[in-house]
Formats: sequence, structure tokens, C-alpha cells
Amino acid sequence: MFTFQLAPSFNMLKIISILIFLFPSMVFGDCTCESEDTKHNKEAALKYKLGSIASILVAGAVGVSLPLLGKKIPTLRPENDIFFIIKAFAAGVILATGFIHILPDAFDNLTSPCLKENPWGKFPFTGFVAMLSAIGTLMVDSLATGYYQRSNIKSNQVTFHELETGDQVHSHAADHVHGHTHATQSHAHGSAELMSSELIRHRVISQVLELGILVHSVIIGISLGASQSPETIKPLMVALSFHQFFEGMGLGGCISQAKFKSRSAVIMAAFFSLTTPVGIAIGIGISTVYNGSSPTALIVEGTFNAAAAGILIYMALVDLLAADFMNPRLQSNLRIQLGAYISLLLGTGCMSVIAKWA
Repeated sequence: MFTFQLAPSFNMLKIISILIFLFPSMVFGDCTCESEDTKHNKEAALKYKLGSIASILVAGAVGVSLPLLGKKIPTLRPENDIFFIIKAFAAGVILATGFIHILPDAFDNLTSPCLKENPWGKFPFTGFVAMLSAIGTLMVDSLATGYYQRSNIKSNQVTFHELETGDQVHSHAADHVHGHTHATQSHAHGSAELMSSELIRHRVISQVLELGILVHSVIIGISLGASQSPETIKPLMVALSFHQFFEGMGLGGCISQAKFKSRSAVIMAAFFSLTTPVGIAIGIGISTVYNGSSPTALIVEGTFNAAAAGILIYMALVDLLAADFMNPRLQSNLRIQLGAYISLLLGTGCMSVIAKWA
């Protein structure tokens, strides 16, 4: 019934691959400002970069895998009340990532003194790009959900018509027995249709969310890999490891709710786990020609960061928090509601503290 399985994951791979290879080629640009890294030690920096690749890879993989273990750990399954609390923490992490980590970086990039006053100093491009990104996410979210729901309804109508046609060949006596069975099947069919609609919604959410996360992951990976200062890399290695772990928990929770087939879930988890390490590797490769203070690099980084912030803020507030906090199941249980509030604040608090170093 569902064709919305593996193909979107491969489409996402194409998009991220384009971003990964397009970004370095766009930032070899002219250098008009000196880099702020003054304590350069290439050999020591390389050791920390390699350590960062391993640390961030493991942290991201563990974080995104924990919610996916819900199939084997009953407590972590989406139908349990505790999942609301876990998901609130994860949504808080994603919300803080957009507001505290990505958006300020985008403001710094697009308001840098290295850029020309006209137009960069005369128009709030960061907020504009983030706004357009949030609107675009809303459109993609709505169009994709509507398209797959319509496709699913048509598929269900065809199946229902085939059942009715098959019923006509039964005798009157058998038809009486079949009538009760058919009513039961219709009820189950309606429930299955509702469930499929929810699954489609969760699958759209998880894939759009992953796209926003991966865009940012490429950028921070390249920035870390291009740095030649061990003093800059050391705190980033620790902070980004925690960052990837918590962000992975948020994404993994969404993938778990979407109930993808094992192969699709593994592919999505692998994308998330590998993107930042791959970005670091690319940054190492271009470190001799890359200058993060060049106008081209600042514009590209700032635009991508602002777009990623818009995606994550929209997804966290609309698709994750609003959907769960307005859920009658949560609103009818004050204990779960208070637990979700506390969990949300803990998630935003943890990511806000990490922003001191990354």
C-alpha cells in the first residue's frame, strides 16, 4: 500500500550529496578579511579532527539508534505514555538547535563586516531566509501529506470495490454469514485507513526534519574540518558530540513513530550519523584553500544556516510540540502533561548550555 518508503530516502541522499559537493566549491572565494584563527598547529589540529570524526560518528549513531530500539524495549514504544515525555525532550533539543545554535550563526555570517554594507547591512536577510524556509517547509509538508493521503484513499477505494465485486458471487446463505464478517472487515479497514494516514504524516515529518538537520550538519562539519586551531577544535569536538547525540534522539523518535521498514530506518539513521563526519573530512581536504571569513563563504554558510533554522523551528513547534501538546491523550493526564513540560525545558536547557562551546 505504501510507496512512500525507500524512494524519498534516496531522493534525500541526492539532495544532501549536492549540498556536500556544492558547498566547498562555492567557498573557495575571494578573501577580504583575515581568519580569526591565530594559533595554528596543523599536526595537532589534524589529530583532534580525526578524533572528532570518531566521537561525533559514535555519538550520533547512539543517539539516533536509542529511540529505534523501541521495537525491542516496550517502554520506548510510541504507544506508551512515557514516549510523550521522551519526544518532548527531543523536540526541545531540535527547537534550541534552531534558535540557539543555527540562527545566531546565520546572523553572524550575514551581518559580518567582511560583507558589503549594501545590500547585506541594509536588509535583514537572515530573518527573511528563515521565514521563507519555514513557509517552504509548510508548503512541502502540506503538499506531500495531501498527495500521499489522496493516493492512499484511491488505493483503498480500489480494494473496497474489489471486495464488493467478490461478495456478489456468494450465495444468499453464505452472504448472511459473510455480512457480519464484511462489517468487521470494513471496521478494520477504516481503522487501517486512519492508521495509514497517521503513518504518512509521521513519515513526511521525519524526512523533512532530517533534511533540515543534515543541511546544518554539513556546514558545521566543514567548518570544523577547515579549522587549523587545536584550541578551537577541542571544545567543538566535545560540544558537537553531545549536540549530535541529543539531535539524534530527536530524529530517531520521529523515525520510530513513522514505523519505516528496517532498511529505510537504517538508511535514514546512517545519513544522520555520517553527514557531520563526512563534512569534517571535506573540511580537512579543503583546509588549505578554505577561508571562513571570505564573503562567498559567509554568504553561503549564512544562507544555508538561516534556511536550516527555519526548517527546524517550524518542525519543532508545529509538527512535534503542537501535535503532541494538543493531543487529547496528553491533555487528559495532568501527570504526563507536567512531565512533558519539564522534559521540554530540559531539552532546550541542555542544548542551550552546549551553545557556550559550539
